[in-house]
Amino acid sequence: MNSPAHPKVAPFDPGLSLFQLLDPAVHADPYPFYKRLREEAPVMWDPFMHTWVVSRYDDVMVVLKEFSADRTPDPKKMEALGLPSLGPVADLMARQMLFLDAPAHTRLRKLCMSAFTPRRVDAMEGKIHEIAHSLIDAQMARGEMDLIADFAEPFPAIVTAGLLGVPLEDHRQLKAWSATFAEMLGNFQHNPDRIHGVLQCVADMTGYFRDAVREQERNPRDGLIRSLMDAEVDGQRLSEEEVIANTIVTMVGGQETTTNLIGSGILTLTRQPDKLAQFRDNPDIIQSAIEEMLRFETPSQHTARIARHDLEMGGQTIRKGEAVMAIMAAANRDPDRFADPDTLDLTRTDNRHLAFGWAAHFCFGAALARMEGRIAYTALLNRLEDLRVTSDNLEWRTNSGLRGLKALPIAFRERAA
Repeated sequence: MNSPAHPKVAPFDPGLSLFQLLDPAVHADPYPFYKRLREEAPVMWDPFMHTWVVSRYDDVMVVLKEFSADRTPDPKKMEALGLPSLGPVADLMARQMLFLDAPAHTRLRKLCMSAFTPRRVDAMEGKIHEIAHSLIDAQMARGEMDLIADFAEPFPAIVTAGLLGVPLEDHRQLKAWSATFAEMLGNFQHNPDRIHGVLQCVADMTGYFRDAVREQERNPRDGLIRSLMDAEVDGQRLSEEEVIANTIVTMVGGQETTTNLIGSGILTLTRQPDKLAQFRDNPDIIQSAIEEMLRFETPSQHTARIARHDLEMGGQTIRKGEAVMAIMAAANRDPDRFADPDTLDLTRTDNRHLAFGWAAHFCFGAALARMEGRIAYTALLNRLEDLRVTSDNLEWRTNSGLRGLKALPIAFRERAA
C-alpha cells in the first residue's frame, strides 16, 4: 500500500512499521521489536499504517489521557467512503463507550458503572471458583489438555454468560461471536476477507441480545443486562440500543483479554519453572503476581486514538485529526519506567502498568478480570503438577492487538492435596 509521506518527519525505516507484527516470528515475540521502536523511533509516523506510533510509557500515558477515542465513522460517513456495508458495524461501535469521548462517554460510563458494581463482582467469586475447578475436573483423568480450548476460552465465557444473565449453555456461542468481533478490534485493517463474517456476527449478536432484552421484560432475572436496563443516574437511562451495544463490548472485552492473560501467562511460567514454583508456593504474592503477568504479557497490546489538536511529542509534530497508535505492551516494558522490565518479577511493587488502559477509558471490567486471573492461576497451579507444554510449534492468533495463542497443549499429573 502506498501512502503519501508525512511532511516534516525523518526518513522511514520499513523495519519499524507495525506491519512487522504480521510476521509470525515477530508476532510470537514482539518485545524485541517494541524495544527497537522505543529506542529508535519512540514517536514515529508509519506511512504504511497511516498512523503515528507511540511506544514509550510517558508518551503512551499522554495519548491515553488526552487524545480522542471517538474514532469510528458514523454510518453516513461509511457510505460516503464507499463502504455502506460496514454501516451496521459503525452504528454499533458508535454506541459503545469504548469509542466515545465526553460528554457521551461520561454519561454511558456512569450508567454502566451503576450496573456493574464492585458488589456484583464480589458476589460472583464463589461461582467463578466453581467454574474453574469444574473445567479442571473434566480434564484431570486425561493428564493432558489444550489449555486454551479446554480452560482459557470456556472459563471467561461461562463467567460472562452468568454475569450477563443469559443461559450458561450459550457460552460457546458467546465465545465464537467474541472471537470474530475481536478480530475486527485488533486486526481489522489487515483482514478484508473477514468483513462478511464480522457483519454476520454483528447482526447475530444484536439479534441475540435484543431477544435477551425482550425476555428480561417478560421474565426479569438477575444479571448485567437487567441492571443496564434499570440503570438510572441523574434522570438519565440507557436506550435499548445502548444496552445492547455495551453488553456486546462487555462480553467481548471480558472474554478475549482473560483468555490471553491465562494462556500467555501459563506459557511464560512453564518456560520459567522457578517462577512457576514461586507463584505456586507463595499464595501471599498472588496480587502482585497477577499485576506482573498483566504487565509482562499485556493481553491488549495497543489501542488507537485521534489527536484533538496539534502538539509536539518526542520531537515530532502530531496534527489535529491524525491517528495515533498507543502501544501499551511496549510501554509496559519501558526501562525508564520499570526496573529490569524484561524480567518477570512476581513481587514487583512499583507496577502501574497500562494493561487496562488509563484515565477516562480505564477498563471498567478490570476488577472482574483480576479476580478471574487470580482464581484461574491459583486453581491451575495448585492442582496440576509437572506442568509442561507438549508442542514446540505454538501458533498465535493473527491479531496483533488482542494477542493470544490459538492452542496450548499441556501435560500434567494431579497434585497431591
